[in-house]
Amino acid sequence: MKKQEIKKLTKDQILKNIDKLKKDLFNLRFQKMNSQITNPAKISETKKTIARLKTVLKGKINA
Repeated sequence: MKKQEIKKLTKDQILKNIDKLKKDLFNLRFQKMNSQITNPAKISETKKTIARLKTVLKGKINA
């Protein structure tokens, strides 16, 4: 997700996306353990997206 897309989301949408991405990250870790992962860079990309979402969410809560 791009920063502009994230800023347009509502609080509820951000929370849903965070939950979805956490589940994806969990599955990616299992794939890595079993050597089934096709794109290992996807793990770090998912972590960064979660961090971006949390940062925007915190800004919306404080605003």
